[in-house]
Amino acid sequence: MSYARLALVYDLLMEDAPYDEWTSFAEKMFARYAKSVTTVADLGCGTGQITRRLANSGYQMAGIDNSEEMLAYARRAVEETGEQVQWYHADLTEMNGFPQFDAAVSFCDVINYMTDEHSLRKAFANVNRMLVQGGLFLFDIHSVEHIENDLKGETFAEIYDDISYVWLCQAGENEGEVFHDLTFFIQEEDQRYQRFDEQHHQRTFPVIKYSELLKDTGFIIRGIYGDFSDELLEDSPAERIFFVCEKKEDI
Repeated sequence: MSYARLALVYDLLMEDAPYDEWTSFAEKMFARYAKSVTTVADLGCGTGQITRRLANSGYQMAGIDNSEEMLAYARRAVEETGEQVQWYHADLTEMNGFPQFDAAVSFCDVINYMTDEHSLRKAFANVNRMLVQGGLFLFDIHSVEHIENDLKGETFAEIYDDISYVWLCQAGENEGEVFHDLTFFIQEEDQRYQRFDEQHHQRTFPVIKYSELLKDTGFIIRGIYGDFSDELLEDSPAERIFFVCEKKEDI
């Protein structure tokens, strides 16, 4: 997966994303489950929208992403606004050598890009190693029901003044697996449109599978939530599921 071209238009396409809700949810969970949170790693930070919001709330932030292009946009944004953030280029499945943090967050379905159990296990183990004892790990995923009922086979499109896109959601071989085929048309200075294409592969697993992998990699689950609610998820359906985990032991 490459964000090289998508970085050019990412913030425009995500301008309605609930960044404030992600930030608020994280702060509520820090207050509820942690003794103290000062240092936070934002895993899969993209252009740093959540990273910068948490920095503005007073946390010492590190933004980590596997796209140099996304990080370049993130660095440029903090240069203009003055937040103090450390940026790192790394893949979640290959992270090593980081200092330990009080908490790590990974929102906007970043974890759904881990499309097999082996990758998930590696990513969770790496997060364990970068947290202090008792550190918190917060992440969200698409629910299986959301991918199966709301995304697979659907087509979405948007037209702006200088950019348009068509987004096709193709079913994968497995339950909860989807390929996002995106075609963009960007207007150049000469008024002609340039086309480029992106494909993104996501897969989600049942909650019990994530729970098993988290336990295997040294975490305990402190709470599971749905759709930004701060009430524990029971049996009601949710499009987006949040895990709040605590590092129990080193691995």
